[in-house]
Amino acid sequence: MKKVVHAACPHDCPDACGVLITVDEGRAVKIQGDPAHPVTRGFLCAKVAKYLDRVYSPDRVLYPMKRVGAKGPVRDTGSANWQRISWDEALDEIASRLKSVAAESGSESILPYSYGGTLGKLGFGSMDRRFFHRLGASQLARTICAEAGAAGVKSVFGVNMGTEPEQFRHSKYIIAWAANIHGNNVHLWPFIEEARRNGAKLVVIDPYRTRTAACADWHIPINPGTDVALALGMMHVIFNENLHDAGYLAQHTIRFEELREKVREYTPEKVATWTGMSVADVQKLAREYATVRPAVIRMNYGVQRSQNGGMASRTIAMLPCITGSWKEVGGGFQLSTSGGFGLNNVALERASLMEKSLGRPARTINMVELGKALNEVNDPPVRALFVYNSNPAAVCPNHNDVIRGLLRRDLFTVVHEQFFTDTTDYADIVLPATTFFEHKDLQSAYGHYYLQISNQAIEPLGECRSNTDVFRALAAKMGLEDECLRDSDDEMIDQALDSPNTWLKGITREKLEEEGHVRLNFGGGNGVEYPPAGSSTPQDNSQREWSRSARNDNSGGEPFLPFANGNFRTPSGKALLYNDALLEQGLDPVAAFIPPDESRHTSNAKAFPLELLARKADNFLNSTFSNLPAMQLLEETGLLEISSADAEARGIQNGDTVRVFNKRGEIQLKALVDGKVSAGVVAAKLNWAKLTPGNRNINVLTSEKLSDMGNSATFYSVLVEVELFRRA
Repeated sequence: MKKVVHAACPHDCPDACGVLITVDEGRAVKIQGDPAHPVTRGFLCAKVAKYLDRVYSPDRVLYPMKRVGAKGPVRDTGSANWQRISWDEALDEIASRLKSVAAESGSESILPYSYGGTLGKLGFGSMDRRFFHRLGASQLARTICAEAGAAGVKSVFGVNMGTEPEQFRHSKYIIAWAANIHGNNVHLWPFIEEARRNGAKLVVIDPYRTRTAACADWHIPINPGTDVALALGMMHVIFNENLHDAGYLAQHTIRFEELREKVREYTPEKVATWTGMSVADVQKLAREYATVRPAVIRMNYGVQRSQNGGMASRTIAMLPCITGSWKEVGGGFQLSTSGGFGLNNVALERASLMEKSLGRPARTINMVELGKALNEVNDPPVRALFVYNSNPAAVCPNHNDVIRGLLRRDLFTVVHEQFFTDTTDYADIVLPATTFFEHKDLQSAYGHYYLQISNQAIEPLGECRSNTDVFRALAAKMGLEDECLRDSDDEMIDQALDSPNTWLKGITREKLEEEGHVRLNFGGGNGVEYPPAGSSTPQDNSQREWSRSARNDNSGGEPFLPFANGNFRTPSGKALLYNDALLEQGLDPVAAFIPPDESRHTSNAKAFPLELLARKADNFLNSTFSNLPAMQLLEETGLLEISSADAEARGIQNGDTVRVFNKRGEIQLKALVDGKVSAGVVAAKLNWAKLTPGNRNINVLTSEKLSDMGNSATFYSVLVEVELFRRA
């Protein structure tokens, strides 16, 4: 008998789609978007639409494997390198080695390494965190992707939260700031297209001519790392021409007068020099944004991958506070909606277990600095690495140092994975992992406000196990008897929902299982950690004139305007246009533009004059999907995109093999002279290293330098030089 199972896509994407999986005699035969989900609306991205190819790929890891060959990049994953073993053998070996490492060097010599291979709440952070906390292992600062942006936004709002996607259909002026919506936030696109049919204008600010930029009404190819300057220049014009909302600023922000004074120095003339824009375009953008209402900014994480990424996120987040666009349906700002969910992470992760193992919190290692952690002298040294939900041999910056560390003979490495990735090439034990078809999870989102249950659709293939199953089993093997290490998945979902966040009121596991998706209950009080001041339903009377279609955007719920009446999640309930905490970080408490160390505005550009955008491929997701033939057909890899001016100056023609290099490393790529980058900028896409000639990917050129806030990676603050290697 056929059945249809509701699930939710857990991959690192803001859309968190509702998914319907058709199962026939135990085998998944169809996947489609849930038409009842207000954001998914019945369609899926190209990657997930082909997800059956991933689940049933002949290249899946289906059994525990033990290394018998040498470590290093191997395209053939056959028996010459691996020996199949049982789960008991694998768990016994891992438990024995972890105990030995802890006894000899201390438990902090064990390092878990994970990130966004799944964003399901259980798979991302539940039993795994409990296990490593109880073990006393080093903690991992999971900052590689989003923390600079989150820190910048929180420095203004106190929370990472913003405009719901359904409201974009009511916008008249939409700025996609470093947001390739058409490529990696595709379920927002229909709302934008609806707005454009009703007369809205789409402006894209991006150094690269993305799919979204190609569809825009106006593409602004800003110089990399100059977003701070542009946002401050827009404020200069807005204040100077009295286009700001004086009432909103006075009532709902802190010390806006100091911001107004600060931006006097960011004249359109100065900003134009930094950004590469014309003076007229700086003025035009500011005027249009402030006067065409409602206006909304969709900022994505490309902004925060610069060294000044936290400050960039902070300054852009200030703009809707200055214009008061938070008051309007279809106005405001969105980086992430994740701050609305407020699930009980304390109960899921049980950090208090470290007190039992160490009597104190364990040391923290930043995941961006894996190369440093594996190669430099530490006390204690990292001697055991357990990787899951991540592929650090592909995605980490300073690739050469990461590989050097992974090749250490004294490093015991376990990788829990679905495929033989770049990272499994350096593993001692590989454990087979389930896909989201094969386990149950709880799914929040960072692009909308719907909580979902993802039900298990099929039995795990081969001997694959979920993250929670693996760490429960490993805890038992190591003799850890804490009751919480035996909790079932359903028990942990219940614990996650047992939260002080009043927006979760009435949302239970049973309700989610019955309905599939449930919108957060914005009528249920102020939400977790909200200040007592202000209205619990943040819409004033002037904003109750929305249309019937607006009222129906959210399955009958009224549009959620999080900051229409202030209610920022700060001690005062007001937006922090001046933030004392930034002084402690050595940053300007208002805002300031400081060019990244590796940019054309510094002396480092003399040796390496080109700014590199180490981009994500449109048809992969970070390094996920890179190995699937159907996706490879959609994505031409191994290219360096370069402007005709920069190519001509170096004697490079389209199709030539070029050497791209800096002091950290070099890589050979094929030149693509196609106009998608401006002069002074080059771009290349992330891919698996072993799928690239020379077994190196673009991260041989990126650095471990951390961002100004949040200690995130700085993939877009990279200088290189390019030279002809071989004529086509």
